[in-house]
Amino acid sequence: MITKVAGDILLSDAQVIAHGVAPHDHFNQGLALSLRERFPAMAKDFRHYCHQQNPKPGNAWLWAGPERVIVNLMTQEPAPDNKAHPGKASEKNVSHALKELHKIAEKENLKSIALPKLATGVGGLEWSDVEPLIEQHLGGLKIPVVIYETFEKGKKAAEKL
Repeated sequence: MITKVAGDILLSDAQVIAHGVAPHDHFNQGLALSLRERFPAMAKDFRHYCHQQNPKPGNAWLWAGPERVIVNLMTQEPAPDNKAHPGKASEKNVSHALKELHKIAEKENLKSIALPKLATGVGGLEWSDVEPLIEQHLGGLKIPVVIYETFEKGKKAAEKL
């Protein structure tokens, strides 16, 4: 069940926050930066994971901290020449990463997922291209999937979990 809300995803009551990043991302822009600031261990563990596994665009990685579970969806290309800013997202990468999220949700018996307008900020994609992919890959889950369609800093959304 997919619902759309306005509010601050960092205040979500969903069990999991999923967001888009690039392999070897520095988490220095957008939602990734906010998550790094709030959960520095997640960013550190992500760097370690990337050095060990060398993930590719389209992969997904689950991190479970003491107060939050985060799934990093590798929707973007790695930063060119190891620069700080990652490459752009692609529909192919988004589609593969959402398939991975679906698998993780079933395997880990997740209860609910919140995600932003995936890959439309730093990733550079159009929401009209990404939204159908979310419907296609997550619409069949039997859990609440909450899309934070409009960001409103500090506002708790009316989630239906």
